Formats: sequence, structure tokens, C-alpha cells
Amino acid sequence: MPYNPPLRDWHGKTVWLVGASSGIGQATAHALHEAGAKVVVSARNGAALEAFVAAHPGAQALMLDASDAAAVKTAAQSLLAQGPLDLMMYCAGYYREQRATGFDLADMLRHQQVNYVGALYVLDAVLPAMLQRGSGHLSLVGSVAGYRGLPQSLAYGPTKAALINLAETLYLDLQASGVGVSLVNPGFVETPLTAGNQFSMPALISPAQAAAAILAGWARGEFEIHFPKRFTLWMKTLRVLPYALYFPAIRKFTGL
Repeated sequence: MPYNPPLRDWHGKTVWLVGASSGIGQATAHALHEAGAKVVVSARNGAALEAFVAAHPGAQALMLDASDAAAVKTAAQSLLAQGPLDLMMYCAGYYREQRATGFDLADMLRHQQVNYVGALYVLDAVLPAMLQRGSGHLSLVGSVAGYRGLPQSLAYGPTKAALINLAETLYLDLQASGVGVSLVNPGFVETPLTAGNQFSMPALISPAQAAAAILAGWARGEFEIHFPKRFTLWMKTLRVLPYALYFPAIRKFTGL
């Protein structure tokens, strides 16, 4: 039995992707446009958004810094004034490697503002309208890096763990309301965020492959959409290990 009403027919549906100037967000926006949705893309990179709109007739750009609460509210109000919103996907992300030996508070807070607090701003702006209508879908992009603590993920991992917990709680609270909730937990995807990684990224996939997995997950009504399975299932196994086994395993596999 699906967790959410399956999303298969996108024709006539309005979807808003926050963080869609590149990577998973842009690829998913492209896939949704190809499927017939009315796509609205937001990000800070206005030039990238305009290029997307030029290549996708009927799409709309709303330039936006997701960490700016007032800007998020204004953008959401202008979008909702045009009609109902059928899906909001929060895929804005910020990532820099950090270890506790090089603790950088400003960078920690930057991760928090973009990856987590920005999601709260968008939820605050769109959830009341969805609840009033009794329909819609919220999708948050987390990461398998949020499953458990990982080396070099001191700033990034906790924000994704927060998104995972947030999505689970949203689902529990909204299940009877008609508003669907899904959580996207990617493994390694070839995006600007991962381009600077100096370590091997097992089972690396393209943004287009990620987008295909996301749309397939929505079509099946899944709550957690994780990919690629050959990597994420291994991460799920590590997730349930006791600390006495988990810490040595992570040190062995990462060398850190």
C-alpha cells in the first residue's frame, strides 16, 4: 500500500522547485516539464533560471534566496495568487566539507540556513494553502549523509538529519489531511555540490538518473525515495549497526 496518493499524471499540475538552478533540482524540473507539468523554478542564480525558462516553454522563474524569509513569503504569495500549488520540492542545498578539528561556526550556520531553515520558510509559506485546499504534496531533499554521523560532514550531515526527522513528522501529522509528504535521500549525484569532493564517490549517478528515480518514487506513492539502491541499501545497513560496530566500519571504509 502506498504511503501517498501516487503522482503519475502531471498535466495541468503546478509544481514549485526551490533550488532548481542546477543538479537534482534542475533535472527534476526538466523531467516534470517533459511530463506535462507547469513548472516554476526558484534559486539565487537568475541567469540559470532564465536559461531554463527559455529552454522550457511555459515554465516560470521566481528568483529567490531561500534563506530570506521575506523573499520566500513574497514569492509564494505571488505563485499562489495564480492558482493552487500541487507540489513543492525543496532541493536548495549548500555543502562544504568540515571536520571538528577545523570547526567553522559561520559555515555551520550557513549550512543550517540554506539546508534546513530555508525549508521551514517555504513550508510556512505554502502549507496553509495546501491544508485549506486539502491536497498538494511536499517533497524535501535530504541525503543519506543524514542517516548517521560521517567524517567531513560536520556541517552538512546534521542539516540533512534534521530534514529527515522533519519529513517523518510532517508525514505523521499530515497523512489524514490530504497533503502528501515525501523524502528524497540521494547517494552520490554528479552536481556542483559534489564536484569539489576529494574522495571516491561510490555508485555516482547523473542528475537525470536522480530525477527519473524521484518521479518513479512519486508515481509509486513512496514516502522515502532513495537512490541508487546499490549504495543506499548499504548505507541503510550501516544505519542500524550498534556504535561498537558502526564507528570501526566507517573508519575502515573512509580511512578517516
